[in-house]
Amino acid sequence: MVTVTRKTAMAIKSYHSQAELLIKDYILSDPIIPYTSIIGGILVFKLVYDLTQLMSLFYFKSYSSLTKIQRTEWNNRGISTIHAIFIAAVSVYFVFLSDLYSDHQHTGVVTFRSSALSTFALGVSVGYFISDLAMICWLYPSLGGIEYVIHHSLSGVAVAYAMFSGEGQLYTFMVLISEVTTPEINLRWYLDTAGLKKSIAYLINGVVIFFGWLVARILVFFYMFYHVYLHYYQVKQMHIFGYLLVFGVPAVLAIMNLMWFGKIIKGLKKTLAKKQ
Repeated sequence: MVTVTRKTAMAIKSYHSQAELLIKDYILSDPIIPYTSIIGGILVFKLVYDLTQLMSLFYFKSYSSLTKIQRTEWNNRGISTIHAIFIAAVSVYFVFLSDLYSDHQHTGVVTFRSSALSTFALGVSVGYFISDLAMICWLYPSLGGIEYVIHHSLSGVAVAYAMFSGEGQLYTFMVLISEVTTPEINLRWYLDTAGLKKSIAYLINGVVIFFGWLVARILVFFYMFYHVYLHYYQVKQMHIFGYLLVFGVPAVLAIMNLMWFGKIIKGLKKTLAKKQ
């Protein structure tokens, strides 16, 4: 009995070691991290979509009364919420907490710095943008108009370039911090769809969106452009395509953010006026 147990333990240990080698030497090997992370991201978000659908059927009574396209959007917003939480947390870590892009801890050009973890995180995000853009285009315009197509296309291209080339990853993470507002936007849609537009939760949500948007999608963008200004001698060493992305994509997204911010202010004013 003891012999069998030892053999079983040794077999488990052997399989564990082989699995670690497989992950280290193949799945997380530097040359193929971009591809495994993209595929992994797509598969994970497909799983999230299915789990959102399953959990909503059991825990939300209003879900079954929704139209087919509303249920699809409900599930799709579950994907965007999980992605937003993941990439916003990773982005805050790399921009403000990690030493990878620090001027004090590293020498060399900041626009060329990357790591296996930063590349993997960006790959997961690319997987999300591919999945979400495909759904938006397939069901266009039910899940969003042309502004969503432009936003996802620009974001996807910029993130993919940073991931594959290793260039400008710091600025990519700075822009991706803006995803911190996505869960609040999705929650607002859920509250509206569930018939809770007049609730106190809806009002609080509007206030949170206002301040979150101001910080993550406006002030952080100003910080990014200021950082580019201070490190312009390093930015101009990038390849021309990456150089154009650093200036072009954030500029377009910043304009879109300001336009949406105007709508948020108008919506918040309306909600506050009704409460009074």
